[in-house]
Amino acid sequence: MWLPIIGLIIGVFLGFSSEITVPVEYRSYLSIAVLAALDTIFGGIRSYLENVFDIKVFMSGFFFNTLLAAGLAFLGVYMGIDLYLAAIFAFGVRLFNNLAVIRRIMIGRWFNDDTYRK
Repeated sequence: MWLPIIGLIIGVFLGFSSEITVPVEYRSYLSIAVLAALDTIFGGIRSYLENVFDIKVFMSGFFFNTLLAAGLAFLGVYMGIDLYLAAIFAFGVRLFNNLAVIRRIMIGRWFNDDTYRK
């Protein structure tokens, strides 16, 4: 369970300490892809805590969601509409839902109380 969190911390540290910049025209694609990747990571943590984690589902979801979100952003720019907002809304709602379930599971485990578990 701690491996994705450690990887996220290392990635954020490397991102802030490097001098690499993303060109302006690609920033919207990258932000959507990062949001989709975070959604998948927190979904993986949730499934691990619920004892239903499957690495194949996690890896396929990680790459598929990230590519789909970036593809929606690209398609939206190509068509001249703000299609990336649909991806932001969908992945944002899922992200907060996963965080809420993770919080309930962790509270239930810390206090040994099944009331908080889903």
